[in-house]
Amino acid sequence: MLHVTDVKRMFHAGGIKVLAVNGVSFQVDQGQFASIVGQSGSGKTTLMSLLGGLDKPTEGSIEMDGKDIAKMHDHSLIGYRSKQIGFVFQSYNLVPNLTAMENVMLPMEAAKVPVRKRKERAVELLRAVGFTDDQMKRKPGKLSGGQQQRVAIARALANKPSLILADEPTGNLDSQTGQMIFDLLKGLAHSQRTTVIVVTHDLSMARQADMMFQLKDGKFIEEEG
Repeated sequence: MLHVTDVKRMFHAGGIKVLAVNGVSFQVDQGQFASIVGQSGSGKTTLMSLLGGLDKPTEGSIEMDGKDIAKMHDHSLIGYRSKQIGFVFQSYNLVPNLTAMENVMLPMEAAKVPVRKRKERAVELLRAVGFTDDQMKRKPGKLSGGQQQRVAIARALANKPSLILADEPTGNLDSQTGQMIFDLLKGLAHSQRTTVIVVTHDLSMARQADMMFQLKDGKFIEEEG
């Protein structure tokens, strides 16, 4: 379970204090699929960085399974990110000279998972996102954008994280493929019992989540209309 309480993140720009995230509180349970929607500059990326342990809040707490990551030291944060968080980015971030299977195996190699288990887990995950055995052997350059994003999702699930953070995962895709990726993430949240949070600027897509939060000027707001 993710429990965020009165989180603030302040930056100083040109001698001016800017609250990029201003008193955000919410809770997402295991297996739930949540969306955070907002325009550019609303604080979405800053909030995702805080949830993923890439940045620390100025005030407030971010508890994951009862542990406040805002109070963790750098060494503990590295372990938190590698074991409990799976990241999915708009740009896929796949290694171009590795096959789809090898890309999915990378996080498991870093976690020192035995080679045989790495392969078994990679095949299991790639099949879960709709890959054939032949597609698993292809490098990113031989895959479509939607296929590359599915590899990125499988990779994010490799070490069985508690939380998947997807930052604009459909931003580089056409509407049909984007909907497919959104449906896939929602299905995986429910079937794998993994908490998934997706950041998007697409309000119609965000409304399809189990719960939706709207962010404006660093604060959550009620949906208008």
